[in-house]
This record gives sequence, structure tokens and C-alpha cells, in this order.
Amino acid sequence: MPVKIALDAMGGDLGPRATVLGSIRALNAFSQLEIQLFGQRQELETALQALPNRSSANLARLSLIHSSSVVAEGAKPSSVLRGSSDSSMAMALRQVADGRAQACVSAGNTGALMALSRSLIGTVSGISRPAISTAIPTRGGGRCYLLDLGANVEADAARLVDFALMGEIMARRVDALKSPRVALLNVGVEGSKGTASVREANVLLSRLSGINYRGFVEGNGIFTGEVDVVVCDGFVGNAVLKASEGLAMMLIDRVQSTFEAHWGSRIVGALARPALRRLKNQLDPVRYNGASLLGLKGIVVKSHGSADATGFFHAISRAFREVDQALPQYLAQELDERRSVITLS
Repeated sequence: MPVKIALDAMGGDLGPRATVLGSIRALNAFSQLEIQLFGQRQELETALQALPNRSSANLARLSLIHSSSVVAEGAKPSSVLRGSSDSSMAMALRQVADGRAQACVSAGNTGALMALSRSLIGTVSGISRPAISTAIPTRGGGRCYLLDLGANVEADAARLVDFALMGEIMARRVDALKSPRVALLNVGVEGSKGTASVREANVLLSRLSGINYRGFVEGNGIFTGEVDVVVCDGFVGNAVLKASEGLAMMLIDRVQSTFEAHWGSRIVGALARPALRRLKNQLDPVRYNGASLLGLKGIVVKSHGSADATGFFHAISRAFREVDQALPQYLAQELDERRSVITLS
């Protein structure tokens, strides 16, 4: 059965060329995949014609749909809701809402994507606003899901519990983790520390059976590999994510510049080049591109605005895996079951 993904091809900083190249790579990787590219047709056709190797079999699974406008990066969500029905972002999301696609991927304006997703697709029962989640690298070659990353700047205890449940369900369903380890991000591991909402969420999660809850984790614990899901409000999560990306790129640059400093280190650097390349690939945020908007009735994946073709490929791959596991349906079902347990207890 084909998996149809609608792609907003105009949202990224690098333009349609990056989205088209990423789409072709995804079509090469997944034989069941069909991609609908939404954007200004002339630019999309130009990007297609510039491809070095065009497979006719893959192009048969790629369709272009013209949109007359593009959501600007600085556009306010309220204005987008009022007047962007013909934008590439809105048209791609409407495909999911109408059942003509199973997922949407966009690198466009995050606030606009969130607002249009809620308006056109809607949220599962009990979720007023989705949470944004992505994976970050951890020690030992693993990864940890962090949520929320900015959709909910403030979050009460009940919403933090929902984040924990959604992250646990996603890690279990999509990544096939048998019993994902879940923790709340806090300024200490003692039960008396943190905001009132974090302390209350800790009590609720501690009482909840069926979830491998590990209590509090501090910021440095995100990267140790000791937990699989870390929960926080959107203000904290966004700051942690951006700081992590900046640190990773700074470390890569520092290592490269150290080996290039003088002739002796350049010789050592030449010998160490394969290992350095592996390190760069492990730390490169592009490998983890693709943030899920959890809590929607459909699948929407937010790509980083500066993502290149490889980044878009990873975002499309993320959407494909969520479709394969029917993530929204499981989220809705399990959230209802878990909430009933919390209410009864």
C-alpha cells in the first residue's frame, strides 16, 4: 500500500532545490513512498531539471501541485490563518486533513505550521495544543526524545503528563523501544526542587502504572543515554535544543581548526580524518532533522529551516516511519486509556 506524503517545497532557507533533492533520495530509499510537492511550479520544474540523475521510475511517484503563495518566515500565525489558504504550506496540510496524504513535511514558519495544523487537521481528544519533539544524540550512539520544543511556552502539570505519555508512545511505537525510560527535566533530582507544575507532574507520573518513569533528570543527563524521553515546557526545551545545536557545531569547528593549526597537527589530522568524519556525522544536527508535532489527528513533521537535501531526507523518513506505525491512532487510543487510570487513581 503506498504511503503518500505532502511536502511544502517552498518553506526552507535553501529553496526548492533542497526539498526536491531530498524527495528524490527518499523515493530511492522507500519503494512504497509517493510524494506530492507543493510550491510554485516553475521553480519546482527548474529544480527537477537540474537533477544530475533522474530516474523515470522515481519521477512517476513524484507529483507537482502549484501554489500561488508562500507563507513568509516572519508572518504572524493569526494573519496566516486569515489569508493563506492558497499557500504551499496550507495546501500540503489540507491534503492530510482531507485524507489525500498520510503526512505533511514542512520547513516553513513554525508558528504558522502549528496554527494551520491545529485549524485544518485538529488535535486528538484532550490535547489543546500539540507538542514539538525531536531526537538528539546521546552517549553510546543512542538518541533521546526531547519535548516540548517551543509550541507550549508554559505548561501545567497535566500538560507535562500528556507530553510524557506522547513521547513514551512515540518512542515505543516508532523506534520499537520495549519500555522507554521517561524523565522530567529539572534543576535537581530532589523531589522538592523545580516549579510547582514540574513537582506536581512528578507526583502524577509516579502514580501511573505502565510507564517506565525515572523521575527527574538534570540538563547534563539528557545526553548520557540513561533515559529515552525527556519532558519540559516549550521555553526550556527550545533553549536546550538551540544550545545543543550550537555546541555541536562549535565542537566540530574547534576540532577541525585544532588539526589545521600547524604542520604537525595537520599530519595527525590526516591520519585521524576517518575518525573525525564519523564524529562529525554523529554530532551533525542534520542527522536528527525532523521534529514531530505530537497530538494532532494527522502526522506533521517540521524540518529545520536551514536543512539541506540530506536534512529533508531525514524529515521525510521520520514522517514515513510514523505513517507506518499509525502513530496518531495509537496516541489517541493510549492517551484516553492512561487518562482514565489517572482520573480513577
